[in-house]
Amino acid sequence: MFLGLVTLILCCLCSRFSLLLLDLEEYYFEQHTVKIRGSLKICSKSIIFEPEEHVEPILKVSFCIAANLQSRLARTSFDKNCFQNVAEIPHMECEAEMVTPLVTNPGHVCITDQSLYFQPLNGYPEQVVRIELHRVKRIYKRRHGLRPLGLEVFCTENDFCSDIYLKFYQTSDRNDLYYYIATFLENHMAEHTAESYMLQWQRGHLSNYQYLMHLNNLADRSGNDLSQYPVFPWIIADYSSTELDMMNPTTFRDLSKPVGALNKERLERLLSRYRDMPEPRFMYGSHYSSPGYVLFYLVRVAPEHMLCLQNGRYDNADRMFNSIGETWKNCLEGATDFKELIPDFFGNDPSFLLNRQNLDLGKRQDGSSVQDVDLPPWAADASDFLQKSQKALESQYVSEHLHEWIDLVFGFKQRGSEAVAAQNVFHPLTYEGGIDCDSIEDPDQKIAMLTQILEFGQTPTQLFTTPHPQRITPRFQSISRTPSVNTPLNELSPVSTSEDSFEDLTEESRRLAWNNIAKLKLISSHKIHKEAVTGIAVTRSASSVFTTSQDSTLKMFSRESNGLQRSMSFSNMALSSCLMLPEDKAVVCSSWDNNVYFYSIPFGRRQDTLMGHDDAISKMCWRDNQLYTASWDSTVKVWQCDSADIANNKRCQFQLLAEFEHEAGVNTISLNPAGTLLVSGTKDGTASIWDTSSLAQLHQVHCHSGKIHDVAFSPDSRHILSVGEDSCLKVIDVQTGMMISSVQADEEQRCFCWDGNTVLSGGQSGHLQVLDLMSNKVITRIPGHSGAVTAMWMNEQCSTVITGGEDKQVIFWKLDC
Repeated sequence: MFLGLVTLILCCLCSRFSLLLLDLEEYYFEQHTVKIRGSLKICSKSIIFEPEEHVEPILKVSFCIAANLQSRLARTSFDKNCFQNVAEIPHMECEAEMVTPLVTNPGHVCITDQSLYFQPLNGYPEQVVRIELHRVKRIYKRRHGLRPLGLEVFCTENDFCSDIYLKFYQTSDRNDLYYYIATFLENHMAEHTAESYMLQWQRGHLSNYQYLMHLNNLADRSGNDLSQYPVFPWIIADYSSTELDMMNPTTFRDLSKPVGALNKERLERLLSRYRDMPEPRFMYGSHYSSPGYVLFYLVRVAPEHMLCLQNGRYDNADRMFNSIGETWKNCLEGATDFKELIPDFFGNDPSFLLNRQNLDLGKRQDGSSVQDVDLPPWAADASDFLQKSQKALESQYVSEHLHEWIDLVFGFKQRGSEAVAAQNVFHPLTYEGGIDCDSIEDPDQKIAMLTQILEFGQTPTQLFTTPHPQRITPRFQSISRTPSVNTPLNELSPVSTSEDSFEDLTEESRRLAWNNIAKLKLISSHKIHKEAVTGIAVTRSASSVFTTSQDSTLKMFSRESNGLQRSMSFSNMALSSCLMLPEDKAVVCSSWDNNVYFYSIPFGRRQDTLMGHDDAISKMCWRDNQLYTASWDSTVKVWQCDSADIANNKRCQFQLLAEFEHEAGVNTISLNPAGTLLVSGTKDGTASIWDTSSLAQLHQVHCHSGKIHDVAFSPDSRHILSVGEDSCLKVIDVQTGMMISSVQADEEQRCFCWDGNTVLSGGQSGHLQVLDLMSNKVITRIPGHSGAVTAMWMNEQCSTVITGGEDKQVIFWKLDC
């Protein structure tokens, strides 16, 4: 029955029994006391004797035939006497394993209407683990061994380590438990996506450290799983200078390349081997993150884990983590060393750099003992090294280039042809889908394959399939990161310049207004149309308000007299929109009869008509004597005309400059503030971005499952927001054409204004809604119309809003600060 092999586990590995003594896929079942002063631990593949005297070694005797874990689990169940409250109602129970670094411990999971429980089969290290559901702040589905079996639960917003990490035997059990907790927490916890975090990071609401931690979390990286430990990039390339110059680009590593491609000569050798390699080919024979690399960095704080991984021995003293500079040099020059860093290099605890436990880590060839890690000359001590590393991570250079590294590790350059082009191809077994362990029937082969997957390294879950946008990077004088992941970057100190000393009062008033936009108050409402209001235009003095309607009329409302002043009809079909031309000389109206009408305000009459489309005109924009018209005939046309002719009540000569073709009727258009870009939204849910100078289409994004009602650029032209028939609000990055955020509203939103972060929208019910895109939360709902809000106008200071609705009402709103 026995192999005849007795393993002595030295005291330096574990002073007492630990699950680290077990082999992969081996499980501890129970304990028995024995007469010879110690205890026997019965495990699935061995018996372990733990003597009472700590100076005596632990003995492990391996079995020839392993006990069956599943049958043992099947004979037991969760002990409901462990419930904290007798009134708790069980929802589900299943078998699972609790995951800690290098260890999985089998047992039973039970979830009730109040708590999540895990009861280890062996009662080790405690009889039951309990987590109250109302304390849960974050939950993540996890891969484990490249299989969708993990679930991690956090009871804090900011902690690096979770409260429990569970590995299930069935994906369906994992999913059922996840959705039960998520449903319980839906009113307490926002589920963020990579895109929503990207938007927060882009606009400076998350630091680089916080964003990388969020991406690691979403990509299945966990502090409880050394095979998928969070991965961070090498940032600094200068480990020899006495001062760290963060204004010099050469101080930093090239973030557009993987570590293996940073040395050109080494890369050429690797590519030569790659070209001669049979399929499946790979460029790098080792990964950038693996348990061995993580413990290489953490050996001084987790020696027992390193000893477990290396069969009770430390690595050769000269190969250990002795020096920051030497480690970086080896990553640049070593034939098989391509490792990145871990978040501990940018944290606040320097313990992993110091041999505070006085461990005997061996002697180097020069006779010196391995003690603390040697630091670069620019670091006064280990704490100073961490502080400078933090500043480097948040520096201007890294902020401007971090998206390039994200493309390699979490993004579109992670796999496929883009990975080949970026020299970023690793062994096939490091990628999800590279091997199906469940299809391997031979248990020894299965364990060997699982061992390779867990120990060799795993590529993170791919989060982005298109280029990651660059960060919007203001210049910072000194950047520091607080421990809280919720600290916005706008609390950091910007570099002051002579230009910055003069505050733009208009911009300041806008910021103040948007900070208080939830305090919008209804001033007055007026029913001046017979059908739904479709457009609003206001004179510069705000004394006159023009509105169009499906009743085919253009109305002029006087703010001074608070009454209707003029009413004009141009055709017997609905007017769809209106806009005010410069100098308040004319109002332009678009119509379902395919025409555009120019109304002279000084002369009080129609002065021109533009017949330019084959179907109804839906929306218009004006910039620098150019009129943009969108139509249901699937085109946007650009017309040139002389505003001086309009101002002088002369007939215009309209010249067609361009025509943008679409595959469906165009329902809405909008120009960016500079007039250099145009976005169009169609009836089939597609948004297209156009360069108005080159007249070229830059991006086409299918973002809605139904008609797009409204689109607009953010004030900085970095993003586009669209609302559609599918009740979604979508944010598109202008630079990449990537849809980076999607918010499902509780009703269809028809029109909106926004400042790039906060949205004021009008919904199908007639209410106004204030939404924070960063948190995807509705701040407030303001009752307004009795039917859908169909048109919205906001003044330059963002303090006055006018809305029109299907209820035929025009409502005036004022900000109540």
